[in-house]
Amino acid sequence: MEVEKRFALLLAAPDSDYVTKMYGGYFDVFVEAFGEEGEMWDLFRVVEGEFPDSEELAKYDGYVVSGSPADAYGDDLWILGLCFLLQTLDAMKKKILGVCFGHQLLCRALGGRVGRACTGWDVGIRKLRMAESLPPHKYLDELRELPPSPHIIECHQDEVLELPAGADVIAFSEKTAVEMFSLGDHILGIQGHPEYTKGILYNLADRLAGGGAIDSRFAEEAKASVEATEPDRKFWETVCRAFLKGR
Repeated sequence: MEVEKRFALLLAAPDSDYVTKMYGGYFDVFVEAFGEEGEMWDLFRVVEGEFPDSEELAKYDGYVVSGSPADAYGDDLWILGLCFLLQTLDAMKKKILGVCFGHQLLCRALGGRVGRACTGWDVGIRKLRMAESLPPHKYLDELRELPPSPHIIECHQDEVLELPAGADVIAFSEKTAVEMFSLGDHILGIQGHPEYTKGILYNLADRLAGGGAIDSRFAEEAKASVEATEPDRKFWETVCRAFLKGR
């Protein structure tokens, strides 16, 4: 009898009122995007200091690190604790998928460098370009097929500045030099948000504008970009699932 796979979401952001009301929380958003029937998913709110116990780490087939409004180069205790956890999981060769903040923190934890993007905020839809030569990982087979320049929802003001030793750039864009990277066959970072819906992006843009992080005109332009172009969500879900499930 096949043993069910088990995954852990390391949630690095508090649930917004909108996401709670519309989707039940970010945990449900991620499980809807990456989960499959017969799997077990557990939630650890690392932003609140909730981490898996060391004796629990081996029982998970893979880990997902979410986005966050926090800086991946910050020194909050939970961020430093998450860096240590990611280093431990890397040593165990556990599958780790980092999304946005998670992508950046994976880079930092494994010896790379992150910081403010010199081009400022990137909010909306972005077309990615695949590297000419992709590592021979099976989960990347989808990237060798259509769409050759997939679109993804972005919402970040920080970026990867220098990759860890041995890492490969998988994708880039006109605004961000490292949109995706891999390290071995167990580490995958994605700067964009494969799990986001249009509604989540609209709400985030309004919240960022309301808080003064971006101006209202920029927020409206970001929302208009999503109206004009569909993100390739099914494509990204397929890639992320293939990576996490080892197929």
